[in-house]
Amino acid sequence: MTPRQAFIKRSLDFLLALAGLIALGWLLLLCWLIASVETRSNGIFTQQRIGRFGRPFWVCKIKTMFDARGERSSITANCQHDITSSGRLFRRFKLDELPQLWNVLKGDMSFVGPRPDVPGYADCLQGEERLILQLRPGITGPASIKYRHEEALLAAASDAKAYNDEVIWPDKVRINLAYYQEYSVWRDLLYLFATFSPALAKRLERRSPQC
Repeated sequence: MTPRQAFIKRSLDFLLALAGLIALGWLLLLCWLIASVETRSNGIFTQQRIGRFGRPFWVCKIKTMFDARGERSSITANCQHDITSSGRLFRRFKLDELPQLWNVLKGDMSFVGPRPDVPGYADCLQGEERLILQLRPGITGPASIKYRHEEALLAAASDAKAYNDEVIWPDKVRINLAYYQEYSVWRDLLYLFATFSPALAKRLERRSPQC
């Protein structure tokens, strides 16, 4: 990514995030209120993730699970019984991601990029794979589009964590490295549109080696 591309990407992120917060603030507030009532707690969930240059940051999401009594698996497929009724709806329509507009506005995240991993996974990156850490994590991206049904894949696996660690995560690394090496603003716009268009997502998956 050239300095000019980086400037354009960050400028678009800031402007779109600001516009999104203004236009969708009422919806974010409504989702927060519903989640707060159903979980009887703060409807905003924060979790430490690994960001650009390997620096940790706190990602914000609408809470979609009841509070855990003990340590919870980072694999959602292992926690299906904890998902709230509203949480299933929020996840289906990606409404739980709305608070991440704030992360984008702050510069912790971008609209398009690798999904931010929980601590530990970034340490497994080897050689040129570590170039991925030069990117801001994204709300969506080529790997997110390919694995838009990730929860179903993990739920069908006999060992969800092993399948994630041995199959899905390495493939995401490959896809995200290709995204870094072949970056263009035009592709970012395509990935944004594809996030909300299943037909376009399928076309990208067929045509692009990144997916």
